[in-house]
Amino acid sequence: MIGTFVNMATVTVGAVVGMLIGKRMPERLQEILFQALGLAVCAIGISMALESENMIISVVSIALGAATGHLIGIECGLNNLSNKIQQSIHMGGSRFTEGFVGATLLYCVGSMTILGAFEDGLGEFPRLLYTKAVIDGISAIVLASVAGIGVLFSIVPLLLYQGALTLSAEWLKPIMQEAMINEMTAVGGLMLMGIGLSLLHVKEVRTADMLPALIYAPILAYIFLC
Repeated sequence: MIGTFVNMATVTVGAVVGMLIGKRMPERLQEILFQALGLAVCAIGISMALESENMIISVVSIALGAATGHLIGIECGLNNLSNKIQQSIHMGGSRFTEGFVGATLLYCVGSMTILGAFEDGLGEFPRLLYTKAVIDGISAIVLASVAGIGVLFSIVPLLLYQGALTLSAEWLKPIMQEAMINEMTAVGGLMLMGIGLSLLHVKEVRTADMLPALIYAPILAYIFLC
């Protein structure tokens, strides 16, 4: 779990630095940075989506995931949770939920999360998670400077998701073949594109409802590609 704890530490430090910087930023500059971050997230999402070996699997997975997530109420649940946290700490402003949900998805999807957690859980040197920790720490500075303290609270789902993968690595790794990881990454990329569009205020995309797609993607990949 050392890789995950280091990852949490860099996000924490980055978020704190970002919040300190953000307080001194003119509102106009914050808005421009938010737009820049939205474009960067879209670019990362596109690069991840292109890892799909069969785009039909990604499309079907994201559609099934969105339907499942909507029926379960994942987006509403996360929004309610973030609102309760915001009310209890009396901090964060109107962008608390945007920062919390956006950062959570940004830090928890992608092949580096899965492969890095497996590497750490199998007792190897957590090189991938250390690399991810640096990237996440830098992005936390930018995101927290405009979205505030909500980014800091993303370390909780980061611990739960990445930690669960790490602890389950011994029996998950033999099951998770490369094609399955690629499709999970591609679906995660589509979700990141949704986050980017939301950050740019082009369209409010309910990306949290699409989270079950990360389960459908490896299952479909195993059936049709493995």
